[in-house]
Amino acid sequence: MEEVDWDSAVKRVAQQVKHYLITILGKTSKEASDEEFYRCLAWVLREDIMLNWTATSHTHRMKKAKKVYYLSLEWLPGRMMVNNMTNISSWELVQRVIKFMNRDLKGILKVEQEPGLGNGGLGRLAACFLDSLATHCFPAMGYGLRYQYGIFQQELWYGAQVERPDIWLISEYPWERRQDEFSQFAHFGGHVIAKKNKHNEDVHVLIDFEEVRSLAYDVPVVGYGEKNQFCALTIRLWSTKDSPKNFLLAQFNAGDLSDATKNTAVTDVLYPNDKNSLGLTMRIKQEYLLVTSSLKDIIRQYHLMFDNFDEFANLVRIQINDTHPALVIAELMRLLTHEHELKWDVAWEITKTVCSYTNHTVLRESLEAWDVHMIKDFLPRQYHIIEKINQEFCNQVRAKHPNDEDWVRKMSIIQDGRVHMAHLAIVGTHRTNGVARLHTEILKASIFPEFHEMFPDRFISVTNGVTQRRWLNMCNPELSQMLKDLIGDAWITDFSKIEKLHDFAANREVQERFLKIKLDNKKRLLEMLVGEKKARYHEAIDLSKEFFLSCDAMYDVLVKRIHEYKRQLMKALHTIMLMRDIDRNPDSHKIKRTVIIGGKAAPGYDMAKNIIRLFYILGRKVNHDPKIGDKLKVVFIENYNVSKAELIVPAADLSNQISTAGQEASGTSCMKFSMNGALTIGTDDGANVEMREAVTDKYWQFLFGISSQEAMKMSREKSYNPEDVVNQDSEVKGALEMLINGSLADNDVEADVLKAIYNSLMIGYDRDRYFVLKDLRSYYDTQMKVEELYLKPYEWADFSLYNMASMGRFSSDESIKNYARDIWQLQPCPIDAEELKRVKREFLEADRCYIA
Repeated sequence: MEEVDWDSAVKRVAQQVKHYLITILGKTSKEASDEEFYRCLAWVLREDIMLNWTATSHTHRMKKAKKVYYLSLEWLPGRMMVNNMTNISSWELVQRVIKFMNRDLKGILKVEQEPGLGNGGLGRLAACFLDSLATHCFPAMGYGLRYQYGIFQQELWYGAQVERPDIWLISEYPWERRQDEFSQFAHFGGHVIAKKNKHNEDVHVLIDFEEVRSLAYDVPVVGYGEKNQFCALTIRLWSTKDSPKNFLLAQFNAGDLSDATKNTAVTDVLYPNDKNSLGLTMRIKQEYLLVTSSLKDIIRQYHLMFDNFDEFANLVRIQINDTHPALVIAELMRLLTHEHELKWDVAWEITKTVCSYTNHTVLRESLEAWDVHMIKDFLPRQYHIIEKINQEFCNQVRAKHPNDEDWVRKMSIIQDGRVHMAHLAIVGTHRTNGVARLHTEILKASIFPEFHEMFPDRFISVTNGVTQRRWLNMCNPELSQMLKDLIGDAWITDFSKIEKLHDFAANREVQERFLKIKLDNKKRLLEMLVGEKKARYHEAIDLSKEFFLSCDAMYDVLVKRIHEYKRQLMKALHTIMLMRDIDRNPDSHKIKRTVIIGGKAAPGYDMAKNIIRLFYILGRKVNHDPKIGDKLKVVFIENYNVSKAELIVPAADLSNQISTAGQEASGTSCMKFSMNGALTIGTDDGANVEMREAVTDKYWQFLFGISSQEAMKMSREKSYNPEDVVNQDSEVKGALEMLINGSLADNDVEADVLKAIYNSLMIGYDRDRYFVLKDLRSYYDTQMKVEELYLKPYEWADFSLYNMASMGRFSSDESIKNYARDIWQLQPCPIDAEELKRVKREFLEADRCYIA
């Protein structure tokens, strides 16, 4: 191995940091704050990244590589600093630099802001996919929106969720670069005038429209590599904030501030509350802005290589991540037929060939369907195109099902006064994929059976995955080092190699080391929780009263977006059952348990907010109770995000994946927890099914609940009555009654919240529609099996290590290889060595010139 001259390298980087501090910020290294030091260190690292970033882009263009463009309304890349240092092999160097310059590494890393560009699994998945694409050198690019205030920053005040702006851009974000030259324009409203293109086909010209400019910001996604041989891809984020024309000065001078700022505010917040017309307007503007800006940019890049569209269908692939970017279909048709004057039939074949659609939900209420009048008003040209697409498609359906207008109606893109975006996405693409095998089967059999009957080859399954580079190698350094010591480091880029860990699962020394690492990770998590609480309440924290910190305390974790189908409510009711058990008999449960909950509720989702408040109430009741508090704690982690997940996941003993069977499309937190040695208690839902098969039933012992078939049958037949469960199970009944008997609520507001939760389970035609009470006894009994195993730490460690060793197929690397093979027909395009040398040479020449 080549010897590193650490002394020279450290001094060089330290000098670069000082250079930026003085020339950009006007500070010396001794007076610079942690935030200023962080920014300058990031700029230094970005210099190295920029070389490969530039060479990667040049390589794709030189080789005319086929490229996939991934459109997603959400991105959750997390903090960049440590991930980038790890991926470009600079972690040890930076640690030495920080020590040499007498700075505190923890303090510097802590000030990094996390991009607030997503809400949950959708955005995190997109980020994992770009990481895998970059690591394995696939030509790719991501597109999204640069939300000024993210989705929101969550605070709990007496259990009530309060939404604050997520001010991640309060300081300059050092990883992005502004790209004014790539700005685009989106046109809303106006009136259409019919005209003919050169093929004598109808197109529509827009007049009296409202123009909104979108400005591009690029963020690098750095692939993992050694000796600087890494690829770097781009996420291009569109913003309406810094475009002067978007601010309507005439309206401002007339005293109408809201109208004056309506266009600058388009990219202010992710998922504006759609319970009001303003929120709906903002959402459709966001979706179209993303689509039109990205498509124009894709065509611009293509035209750098070709001056006609002959190769477009061969070299371009566009992935529609959920229905939010489904307007791609209509807008690409508009651009091709109107602005570039292709024949309709040619444009339609190109559109279907280049576009593919990933469905992420089986919840019908989550499948976007826009009011026809809204589309007509805001996007009149696109509406005409959707009408034409729909007319031609409905004629196809009629040809296959003559005299069956009901069948036609079910499949129509426009029906009941709404434009169904999932229908548009299926019709206008060549592939529709589910994100787990069970999910795909449900799509084919229950959600889109008519479409599957018409396009049987169009539906495929690509199971989700997560990147082991962030979700193991970076976030769990002690466990990562243990793996490197035992099986080498090939698993970092080829996670199938993790199977070698099977050979060590029963090894007592390895088990002891694993348990010690788990305890260390719990300490790291508690350090964060205590620090946050001190900062929030400005008071000393008594660890013994607030948290458990001992080997025999199990961390029982459920962290994800708050939604009824994810059944955080069942976790709360189970916690009440434990409270009642321990109150009656402290010896009824032999282990200590900390229940850890985290997640945000959508601003307009009242029941999700009620469930959050229930956990606050339970924590208040339990944590300081002299009898119950010795065995049970309840902790709700505010403002759950990627950075907090990176501490929670390694510390967890038990991962709760307890959604109603048949409701979770895939889930990815299940994979992160298993990769880090947590055992799973879960239903046979989403990716759990395939994980269980990989682990085998012997080591996947905490399966519970009804099957997806049983759930669908009861829903279809309306045969489930929660009163039957309550009347037959006194413990379930006792837990449920605590919601309304006054033993938990401290005031009228809390009593109303608990009553609303009770009513959702027991009152109304769709009571307990997610079968919380139906599965609660099964969940409780399975949790007792969990306790039995946890009392045997070495056996628990054996199971944990075996689960980890079985996770090879759940890396996002595997998902991306499946997308590349089955959907995109995409090949890797490694960075051209000579081009990288040329870029570096030019940089070094300029650098020498500048220094001289």
